[in-house]
Amino acid sequence: MERREQLRLVVVGHVDHGKSTIIGRLLAESGTLPKGKLEQVQVTCRRNAKPFEYAFLLDALKDEQAQGITIDATRCFFRTPRRDYLVLDAPGHVEFLKNMITGASDSDAALVVIDAHEGIQENSKRHGYLVSMLGVRQLSVLVNKMDLVGFDQQVFESIRSSYAALLRELRLEPLSFIPLSGRQGVNVVARSPETPWYTGPTLLEQIETFQPRQQPTALPFRFPVQDIYKFTEEQDERRIVAGTIETGRISVGDEVIFYPSGKRSRIRTIEVFNAPTRRVVAAGEAPGFTLEAQVYIKRGELMARAGEQPPQVSTRFLANLFWMGHSPMIRGKTYKLKIGAARSPVKLAEVRHVLDASELSTIVSKQQVDRHDVAECVLECPKPVAFDTVGEVEPTARLVIVDNYEIAGAGIVLEVVRDEASTLKDHVRHREIAWRKSSIAPGDRAQTYGHRGKCVVFTGQDEAACARLAEALERSLFARRYCVYHLGMSSVMDGLGADLGSDSEVRDELVRRLGELARIMTDAGLIFIVSLAGADEYDLRTLELLNQPHEIVMINVGENDLGNYPVALNLDPQTEADEAAARVCQLLQQKEIFLEYYL
Repeated sequence: MERREQLRLVVVGHVDHGKSTIIGRLLAESGTLPKGKLEQVQVTCRRNAKPFEYAFLLDALKDEQAQGITIDATRCFFRTPRRDYLVLDAPGHVEFLKNMITGASDSDAALVVIDAHEGIQENSKRHGYLVSMLGVRQLSVLVNKMDLVGFDQQVFESIRSSYAALLRELRLEPLSFIPLSGRQGVNVVARSPETPWYTGPTLLEQIETFQPRQQPTALPFRFPVQDIYKFTEEQDERRIVAGTIETGRISVGDEVIFYPSGKRSRIRTIEVFNAPTRRVVAAGEAPGFTLEAQVYIKRGELMARAGEQPPQVSTRFLANLFWMGHSPMIRGKTYKLKIGAARSPVKLAEVRHVLDASELSTIVSKQQVDRHDVAECVLECPKPVAFDTVGEVEPTARLVIVDNYEIAGAGIVLEVVRDEASTLKDHVRHREIAWRKSSIAPGDRAQTYGHRGKCVVFTGQDEAACARLAEALERSLFARRYCVYHLGMSSVMDGLGADLGSDSEVRDELVRRLGELARIMTDAGLIFIVSLAGADEYDLRTLELLNQPHEIVMINVGENDLGNYPVALNLDPQTEADEAAARVCQLLQQKEIFLEYYL
């Protein structure tokens, strides 16, 4: 059987402007309702002594019928000879804006309903902005309840003029303004004599002209990595990279790059559950991939195809943000960013300006983002994340901000902001200015200890090997009567990081605290040895920055996955402990860490 085309249509507008009534009337007059459904609802209304409302045909929740409002994004279906429609009736109350965003996020077209009697309200403006932010470009404005103003053309023209000007500020050009009455069915399916001055399309004619969004297969390939699966217990050595393709297409043999790490490989196989072997997959599918080169990647990376436009990678970016949190978004507080499959701590670095939703005027003096504000602001993460800007690849430009386990903000990335003045660099600069130097000079400590202070970091994917070789170095240096101390990451987690819990996303803060400790230990003249398995290039650069003005000696154990980061020494995980310690000691001697006459 031939698959029919489907169009997703969201209906938004201020509370009580008649969205559900219009949809109910459309269902009734288009012949979509099941046989007897209309009569059943009418009987129910008479039984409960309630006046019949067309909205009752789709308000599925009892709470909604009792209050006469829409709480959740109610879904309903209807069909015409041309195609099928999925209609989402989004709630109009300001308290339910999250639900409205959910309903509009992947719609092909939108209808904005405005009450002719009440005129343009605050949520009418806010919904116009949100539709624009979510990338819905096909829009029609329905001026409803024209019967309450006697089908006055001047009222209609006034609303059309004002709202069209507002939408132009948002770079939206509505396809039509339609005067109608959902209660009376005027201009819903058929033209009506009540509006002889109107020559445009009816509601049904208008929605038949909407076009479904094109599948984004022509865009650059984007695949947020949701997880990496291994089935070693079943003697299956494959590492399957899993996720959903947001845009583009990919084939077996294509070279891919993972961002922000920059690691490269090629697609070896495409894995699809309970399906024949595939050689090509495209946007909207959720396959797994095995790679020719087994590079170490993490959940949250963004896979792109080599040769296509790459995503942006930065710690700072300019975003258009709509804030829904009960508490304002403030500078200095850490929130959680979700963009693609990536999860990262994020802070508000700067508020460029805030849009007053009631007037759509710009406020430039605010330093926080209040509830229901629309703000253009700079967000900053402690380490780089990969994303696109909304003008390049829209699906991977969308973001969500979480505050205290609740979604508090949603937005889109506008552009990259270069991080010349990042928070971490500012912190180190201020810290060094405020640092109270010891009265004992570093040279005097070195003379007494027989060595200079230095931080030595062992990293690699084999945690046990990193710890074993780091401990061997500690024993070797201690035997020479040097001041040395080895610290493993588990000790940091259960000590300095005990207040952070065990969430994997606290690792960035653990690395930051480790960097501060390294600064203290090296300043005290110790040889401070750290085993930090699984570190990536950005972890190490964070350590390096926080340890300033002292340097770090980096020892890699096993395969080097650190990209361009300079490694002082590579060791095989199977290297004997004494041999590894001797090689590192030789390296430290070459770097003049040991004073010559003590050797």
